[in-house]
Amino acid sequence: MVAFSLIAGVGPIKLRHLKDHFGDMELAWRAPAEEFVAAGLDEKTVQEIAARRQQISPEREMEKLEERSIQVLTWEHSAYPSRLKEIYSAPAVLYLKGNLLPEDEWAVAVVGTRRATVYGREVTEQLAGALGRNGITVVSGLAKGIDTCAHQASLQEGGRTIAVLGSGLDLVYPPENAKLAASIASRGAIISEYPLGTKPAPTNFPWRNRIISGLSLGVLVVEAGEDSGANITIRYALEQNREVFAVPGGIFWPKSRGTNKWIKQGAKLVMDVGDILEELNLQMIPQQREAREVLPVDAVEASLLSRLSRDPTHIDDLRAACGLPISTVSSTLAVMELKGMIRQVGTMNYVLAREGAAEYHVRVD
Repeated sequence: MVAFSLIAGVGPIKLRHLKDHFGDMELAWRAPAEEFVAAGLDEKTVQEIAARRQQISPEREMEKLEERSIQVLTWEHSAYPSRLKEIYSAPAVLYLKGNLLPEDEWAVAVVGTRRATVYGREVTEQLAGALGRNGITVVSGLAKGIDTCAHQASLQEGGRTIAVLGSGLDLVYPPENAKLAASIASRGAIISEYPLGTKPAPTNFPWRNRIISGLSLGVLVVEAGEDSGANITIRYALEQNREVFAVPGGIFWPKSRGTNKWIKQGAKLVMDVGDILEELNLQMIPQQREAREVLPVDAVEASLLSRLSRDPTHIDDLRAACGLPISTVSSTLAVMELKGMIRQVGTMNYVLAREGAAEYHVRVD
């Protein structure tokens, strides 16, 4: 995967074709050109692969990464973020410095303009800091302005944060954030789908934004004008069925036109961190983390999850559908609620805390 990722024009979709056709990417790397055509690649890409693989040593590329303490995650890697894997065109390769932890599933992206106002910075520091204090991983893009404030505020509150770059990990952009990037790697992770040596080209950043939203339960836009790149992240979030949050601003402020527009179109208006935690059912992260560590998802939870939706279902109906004792159903629902997987609405009626049971990474042993 790493060697193919160095070749221009070979992105996630084409890598998926190769994976499906060959099964083994080492076998694909050694395959004759006609096999790439059979795998569904166009002639231009086949010619590019044929020319470039004569110049690339997969072994040497892996050595370079090891020398820089950079990990590589592919779709098959157990540490590859499961939520990100669900999005369309999920990165085939993630370059990682630092560590991704299970608790990073509780992540919220914080984005906004590079030319933040005093108001925007103050709001970001307050909200991102509060997310960090509440055990929520803050995801952003390491850009100037709102992104930088979000990362810094989370770190200052002892929280975890993830920075997604639009360049190779050896070319941190902007350069003045190199020290911040090092701090993030020590208390979270910096990641990129771009190989070492990739310069921060303007075309990289809009595409990078799908990863920011893809890693997150929801995206908070603090301050953004109508033409802000943060709006691209919001559009990806909507495509990925993520929650969208926005901080209101003055109607005459150019840098609040984007955020106010999203609120007008249905984004949840945010005045304090409680608005985010409540919407995402994240008010009890420490207790939920403890519950997940002690009691992993089992066959009973999987059975109950498959029968729940956003529409309330009574415990008696769940018991009948699952064919389980009421005591088992009741105790399991209590644990699932503690984990943040479901919510009780009314008397003994339950709903999924978030759309899509796949978000809960059900594993049946």
